[in-house]
Amino acid sequence: MQRIMIKKGYFGQFGGQFVSELLYPALVELEKAFMTAQKDKYFQKEYQRLLTDYAGRPTPLYYAKKTSEFIGYKVYFKREDLLNGGSHKINNALGQVLMARLMGKKRIVTETAAGMHGVAATMAANVAGLTCDVFMGVKDIERQKLNAEKIKILGGNVVPVSRGNGILKDAVSEAMVAWIRDLPNTHYLIGSAVGPYPYPAIVAYFQRIIGVEAKRQILDRENKLPKAVIACGSGGSNALGVFQAFLSDKDVELIFVEGKEAAGFKNGSKGIFQGAKTYLFQDEFGMDRRTSSRAAGLNYPGRSPILSDLFDKRRISVSVASDKEVLDAYFQMSHLEGLMPALETCHAIVELFKKKGEYKKEDIVLLNFSGRGDKDLAIARQYLISNS
Repeated sequence: MQRIMIKKGYFGQFGGQFVSELLYPALVELEKAFMTAQKDKYFQKEYQRLLTDYAGRPTPLYYAKKTSEFIGYKVYFKREDLLNGGSHKINNALGQVLMARLMGKKRIVTETAAGMHGVAATMAANVAGLTCDVFMGVKDIERQKLNAEKIKILGGNVVPVSRGNGILKDAVSEAMVAWIRDLPNTHYLIGSAVGPYPYPAIVAYFQRIIGVEAKRQILDRENKLPKAVIACGSGGSNALGVFQAFLSDKDVELIFVEGKEAAGFKNGSKGIFQGAKTYLFQDEFGMDRRTSSRAAGLNYPGRSPILSDLFDKRRISVSVASDKEVLDAYFQMSHLEGLMPALETCHAIVELFKKKGEYKKEDIVLLNFSGRGDKDLAIARQYLISNS
């Protein structure tokens, strides 16, 4: 597996630490803890124990027979939806709470939109004996009521964010303010591979297990690599998680699918956003543009600086999926395989369906099935009513 190369907090020309001087000591502390964690045998043993016994790793690699027959080639799903909490988010949450404990922190603050990361962060905080405040936009609380209630039941504190548009980017900003106010006791557990260095590297590190497992599993099953790996994303934690294992395999196409209504790569440009230089859905004045994706977890204008570097180097290709395509895929996958995907995951499924007949019968496409979609039932039901 090719290692992501980092020089002075940058990934190529992207990344950096564009933050208030108040945050520099905290970022230095965090980088030291990250370096220690990677080498500490006790940390690694405890992290691996929790991934196995608590989260439920390894996740299966599922041969989607009916989808394969429909598409015309072999399709495998990496079943991150089967993890405790319902998505890949628990991989990073467990790693970061152990780092927080290593730093002597007592409190976690974090952001969430679809709610999956908020649930994972609260669960992980409980395991580590820390309190957890989850900042969530008021619009996302309304459309992701199930996960907002789960966070509360698990003992987390949901902090409504009404500033701005009341969505993910606003929750990130408010969580960062809360972190600054209590740096000695608080760790900000960022859920995606965004923000100032070392956060993108930390999230990529804790999510890489997805690709490590998937590559081993597909080789054991088929004795060859897939033609393509497809993953959804905005910040891109699940995409980076699966892509990393295949970066050196030049014959494997890596396809990143973003929301058409928040297309930071397709309709964005380079800029500075929430602590890092990256690709950004922005206007001519360098201000982030309003996004409107029905998938709350992808309703974010920025992209990971790591993915931005890979995009600039043309190692990943980018596609988009519209809200309508995503909701249609939600029902189609539910009927085809009896699997209910998160709307975020449906973006990757849309791209899979678009590639119907594109490969030979014995070729393989691997899709990262990043989360389950029970949280999106209300949105799906309303879509049915509106189109009946």
